[in-house]
Amino acid sequence: MEAVFRPELGIAILVGVLVALLMLALRPANGPSARNALGLLLLCVLAELVAMGSTGLDYPRATRIAANFASFVAGVALVRLGTMMLFRLLLSALRISVVRIAEDLVSAGVLLVWGFVWLGLAGVDLASLVTTSAVITGVIAFSMQDTLGNILGGIVLQLDESMKVGDWVQIDEVRGRVTDVRWRFTAIETRNRETVFVPNSALVKNRFTVLGSRADSEVRWRRWVWFAIDLGAAPARVCSVLEHAVQDAEIPWVAREPAPSAVLMDVTEGYARYALRYWLREPREDDGTDSRVRSHALAALERAGIRLSVRREERLVVAEDDARREALAADEQVRRLHALGRVPLFASLSSVEKSEVARHLLHAPFLQGDVVTRQGAVAHWLYLVISGDARICDDSGGERRAIASLGPGDVFGERGMLTGEPRSATVIATSDLECYRLDKAGFEGVMRARPDIAEEMSRILTQRVAELDAWRAAGHAKGAPPPTRTDMLAHIRRFFGID
Repeated sequence: MEAVFRPELGIAILVGVLVALLMLALRPANGPSARNALGLLLLCVLAELVAMGSTGLDYPRATRIAANFASFVAGVALVRLGTMMLFRLLLSALRISVVRIAEDLVSAGVLLVWGFVWLGLAGVDLASLVTTSAVITGVIAFSMQDTLGNILGGIVLQLDESMKVGDWVQIDEVRGRVTDVRWRFTAIETRNRETVFVPNSALVKNRFTVLGSRADSEVRWRRWVWFAIDLGAAPARVCSVLEHAVQDAEIPWVAREPAPSAVLMDVTEGYARYALRYWLREPREDDGTDSRVRSHALAALERAGIRLSVRREERLVVAEDDARREALAADEQVRRLHALGRVPLFASLSSVEKSEVARHLLHAPFLQGDVVTRQGAVAHWLYLVISGDARICDDSGGERRAIASLGPGDVFGERGMLTGEPRSATVIATSDLECYRLDKAGFEGVMRARPDIAEEMSRILTQRVAELDAWRAAGHAKGAPPPTRTDMLAHIRRFFGID
């Protein structure tokens, strides 16, 4: 019997070799897979040669086994090369991106079909095979439940698009970019160029974080850079310096929008803890960009004269003798008298009376945006502005209108302190505001000791009410009719109980 190389097998091997060489030429990155397919084709040739040799030696059983093996291996090689050409060459040329798990599943499905076809060509009764292999299939499925879980997990991840190739993700302590999704695992490349393989079933069962927003085409990841700042620095100034340090610099990978922001997060053991938050456009550059942002911020803090601080514990031992206490009290009294000297309302007071009033002043700081006093509220004290700015607003008519501004040396709330009437306007701090507060009890002693002060107070207070009404008129806001000086004097005397 003459041994002849089967022509259909030869054509299959020739097609396979041409496809493999084409893949090697056009997609060198897929060289290992193409070379594996060439190895299978070589094995096919060897098996066919064995079949031809056994035919010449009259070994029909060996001939049949070798020929069937050659056919099966040729089919496997063609299936692998065909799926590679479809997914890695044709679809790539059409700019259609498909994850590797799709190629794996299609390849596995076609191989399964080829296996049944090959068994049929080999003379196996497929109907009886399916009937008798039900138990075997169940045993195999039970033993491969982890593998099946990984396959189904990979399919689920792709169907719900919870994780895609190119996403930056964090899983426990692993942070990196998804580079591939296969039938068994998902490959994640870290910033250290390490590839971590995570089973698909673990991703389905456990929580993971996708960095950035899915709604944005560009990845933006908010980073937090921490600073320990001396408690003596004003928080608003520190935040402004930190924000401008990033906004005014050209730092690679830092997004312009959203703008960076700084916040005071904590006040702890001897320092204030600030966070400078910016948006990173490339997650791979997180540590290096953090370093550059931190360097710019430190330089800006030094230019602004703001000192860093460290955690510390202080035990302050001060020899508090009478001389020291008197010196501190005298310094504070000088500051208070200086503030009172700038207020026309207290111009008629003697130096002794001013000293008495100064002793009752209380320090009252406010932050930008604070409502210092609200229209209609009852408060028996006045405020003396030391530093900062405020805005007087009229809330009547259901709409807030700005009618005047206040600055250092201005006083407000005097009508409530002197007459007990509700506040006639709302005052809002437009910057960080530092004030002294004087209540009725602190001024009552001076008023009772010299009742004629009420005359001068009523004159000044009537003038202030007229000014407020003029501001309202300019802002087209309506208020109550202004009281006369006689009415104002009567209110003051009645409020302080002066006969």
